[in-house]
Amino acid sequence: MPEAFLSLPPLNALRAFEAAARHLNFRIAAQELNVTQGAVAQHIRGLEADLGAKLFERLPRGLALTDEGRVYVPNIRRAFELISEATLLLRPEPARLTISVTPSFATKWLIPKLPEFVAHNPLVDLRILASESLSSFQADGVDIAVRQGRSPFGPGLMVDLLFPQQIVAICSPALLPAGAKQIAPTDIQHHVLLHDTHNLWPEFMEKALSLKMAPEAKRMRFNQTGLAIDAAIAGQGIALASRFLVAADLAAGRLVQPINAEMRGTQDFYVVMPRKQRHPEPTQAVRQWLLDEAGVEDS
Repeated sequence: MPEAFLSLPPLNALRAFEAAARHLNFRIAAQELNVTQGAVAQHIRGLEADLGAKLFERLPRGLALTDEGRVYVPNIRRAFELISEATLLLRPEPARLTISVTPSFATKWLIPKLPEFVAHNPLVDLRILASESLSSFQADGVDIAVRQGRSPFGPGLMVDLLFPQQIVAICSPALLPAGAKQIAPTDIQHHVLLHDTHNLWPEFMEKALSLKMAPEAKRMRFNQTGLAIDAAIAGQGIALASRFLVAADLAAGRLVQPINAEMRGTQDFYVVMPRKQRHPEPTQAVRQWLLDEAGVEDS
């Protein structure tokens, strides 16, 4: 071991000194280091004895650095920064990415799949920004988004089709007549129709069932598709949803399709991101994962 290393003060004492010098308060330094205030004071006394120099003036309200302390602290702080930088070269911090999605997409499709993504991408720290409003790539710090609408979305963006909008009717198996697997299309409007903000029931009736929406049909309205889906699972009525959002519930038997008809919508789901990305490699990893997961469901 080099002789210079043998004269180094204890590392814990130096950490206590740096934190106390930054806060000029032993109590706050102790909270930061997760030790007792007495332990910090003891570290400082030991360091001062080891250096043969007084580092702090103990004042009635807090601390003040002595001349020796003011000279000492910048180099100690820089030493810790060098240790941190060297460690990051071996153990990089995760890239923090923000993905903007609707609440329904988040709860019904994205969140159930996240554990697998996290397991295979430990260096991507993904923040989910779930909102019905359209988030801004610049103002909201969004790196990648799943947006429903019509392409094109504007210049400067990369756009990939994730899911076409395929609208199906869904309900709890409990709503089916005894021994039946479906409900007659003309009987659909005898049930409560669960609406979301897209209000697709009139169009679905006309295009998929060749029926007119009855003015006396019972309705229940929700501000999110995910809530309408949950109400359908609870047996409160029949909802409309994009097939991919309810695929897991259909497979598990929590939902059924009371009629075979479906409607091709015009508001498809796309993966959208700026052409100039802040973190190109992890952003591309998220994009590819989304597209791969969608491809698995379509196959």
